[in-house]
Amino acid sequence: MTFDNKAEIDRIYAQLSPKADLLYAFVITYSNYIFEPRDYGTGEKLGMLAVHNLTQIDDCPGITASELAKSWNRTKGAISQNIKVLESKGLIYRKKDENNARSHLLYTTQAGARLALAHKIYDNNDIMQTQAALLKSCTIEEVNAFYKVLQAYFELF
Repeated sequence: MTFDNKAEIDRIYAQLSPKADLLYAFVITYSNYIFEPRDYGTGEKLGMLAVHNLTQIDDCPGITASELAKSWNRTKGAISQNIKVLESKGLIYRKKDENNARSHLLYTTQAGARLALAHKIYDNNDIMQTQAALLKSCTIEEVNAFYKVLQAYFELF
């Protein structure tokens, strides 16, 4: 498309923009939601990425920061910040990897394991409540189609 037909560009933009604006609004709102620290049931407040990192460490004892970074599509630096927060709160500890002196293996403490379990309970309840709320205005087929489109959209990236 060229820039020489402003009226046509404006017409197409008016058709496409409302759907794109809805997507942008959703992404911004969800981004704010995931970075808001919350109590998952133990009194400790963490953001969503940090608590999911903690839960993955609990589920995969001995995982490395590099493995976490890869699974969450984040830089090692970003994951290292979460690891420092989790360590400072006494939720995880690290041990040197005997096979790689530059690598550390990550493990949860008892408090970390309790929070990881509380997080799973919280997420189970939240997912079920969200599903029930969506089903008040959407059919199960529409909800499933949304997740299918979301997966396809994710794969575009």
